[in-house]
Amino acid sequence: MRILAIVNSDYGRRHVDNIRKHGPAEWTLEVWESPRVLPQVIDYPEDYLPAALPPADLILQFAEHKGLAELLPDIAQMIGAKAVIAAIDNEAVLPRGLARQLHGWLERMNVALVTPKPLCSLNETHYGLSRREKVAYDDPLIREFAHFFGMPEFKIAVELQTRAITAAEVSRNAVCGCTRFVAEKLVGVAADDAEQESGMLHHHYPCWATMGIDSDYGDTLMHVSGNIMRDAVAEQVKPYKQYIAPGWRSETEQ
Repeated sequence: MRILAIVNSDYGRRHVDNIRKHGPAEWTLEVWESPRVLPQVIDYPEDYLPAALPPADLILQFAEHKGLAELLPDIAQMIGAKAVIAAIDNEAVLPRGLARQLHGWLERMNVALVTPKPLCSLNETHYGLSRREKVAYDDPLIREFAHFFGMPEFKIAVELQTRAITAAEVSRNAVCGCTRFVAEKLVGVAADDAEQESGMLHHHYPCWATMGIDSDYGDTLMHVSGNIMRDAVAEQVKPYKQYIAPGWRSETEQ
């Protein structure tokens, strides 16, 4: 798969570095450093685009400027892209109204688009858009990317006698690399403490999602991202946790 990543800050560069380090060897990843300053309305896209960009199948929009959304249809046409992932880790970069317009523009071009909010809500079938809304998609290019990067997914091994984590394998890494960081630090942690510890580790990475309150979630996207991480760990350690109720204490479910 040929990928073009659009970046203009450390936010996007960290994503690119992680993809290059841990993505499949057969992927080709090129980067365009886009302008950091763009007008409110772009009347002539050609004034802000390079004369040429490398051909690509998938565009990753990581640049922190909402004007880049207006350029994406022109970029897709220029390079022959068939799919776009436009991350929303900060709605100021891609407001919901502009996101709806972008979906319409690219749909008319037969270019698939997903706008995961936050980026780590993307998996191989759907992505998050609000507290109650999950959006399904069906595109092979985006699905191939989301097989390796997006919603955190682990395979965690626990020693039954001590109930301590002995290994934490990353099945799917967050694009920023946080999942691998958490996995490395979880080894030795008790199953009972793993969920809370993963949330603390996520906070310390740190997450690149915004700390402003998002109206679609009623929470910050950083906290939403942290909860996604916690849920992924909780699912893995659930069979090994001890539960206390009035008058009794359970053994593990295994």
